[in-house]
Amino acid sequence: MIIMGVDPGTALTGYGLVKKDNNRHIVLGYGAIRTSAEQSTAARLETIYTELKKLIAEFQPHCLAVEELFFNKNVASALAVGQARGVAILAGAHAGLPVAEYTPLQVKMAVTGYGRASKGQVAYMIKTLLGLSEAPKPDDVTDALAICLCHGHNVNNWGRVK
Repeated sequence: MIIMGVDPGTALTGYGLVKKDNNRHIVLGYGAIRTSAEQSTAARLETIYTELKKLIAEFQPHCLAVEELFFNKNVASALAVGQARGVAILAGAHAGLPVAEYTPLQVKMAVTGYGRASKGQVAYMIKTLLGLSEAPKPDDVTDALAICLCHGHNVNNWGRVK
């Protein structure tokens, strides 16, 4: 099973693609979709959608997993992340993929065993569990790979499939 994980944001959307083969997870690709603050919101969301569709076409994932939005003190930031989440979910839905959502606590628990793990602890575990020479940068990319692992471990349990 090929899992596409997405950590959404309007400025930077992290993505990861991991193949689950029995209990092994093999990285197929990862990176970030970046948009410019000078672009309109509509143009930024279109870029995210277009790039995610290209990745889906290239890697042919079997499912898409995305981080659920958690309450943020900065309402504008939360709304922007929510819009990027919607675009990611739409890209998956248009491709006919089942879409699962996980809370940040669930992702951290699946990867580190501790739901309040730091970004550094998550990065260390991603590097270790996936056999990477270094933790991917920026954190959004690491988080996308963590979402992949979370879904791989919990495909029939935690994920709320939309």
